[in-house]
Amino acid sequence: MSAHTASHSVAYKQQSILTATPGQLVVMLYDGCLRFLHQAAYAMREGNVIESNTRLQRAEAIIDELRTTLDMEKGGVVASRLQGIYVFSSKHLSDARLNRKPENIEKVSALLSELRDAWAQIAVA
Repeated sequence: MSAHTASHSVAYKQQSILTATPGQLVVMLYDGCLRFLHQAAYAMREGNVIESNTRLQRAEAIIDELRTTLDMEKGGVVASRLQGIYVFSSKHLSDARLNRKPENIEKVSALLSELRDAWAQIAVA
């Protein structure tokens, strides 16, 4: 990729973020998290501990961001359930890292993929 093409790609991504609705931003966060989870599981299966750990850390940072930005007052039961899912996801990813279990990463990925799809439907409504 040329420097010119790369700079246009970065500018496009920045513009997409700046013009996105809150719902679209949440979908973007899920997309990033899912990408990092896929990369982490792949790296773990390949025995690349450093890469797997790096990708897991990035996915966990996104999950933490999603959890900490929940509005528990306005969100009520939905926010509470999302918080539970995020805590569950974090625990499973920690277990995946400690016990070298890529299948735990894939369980979290499947769960978050369902949430991502639900958010995507909400974001276009």
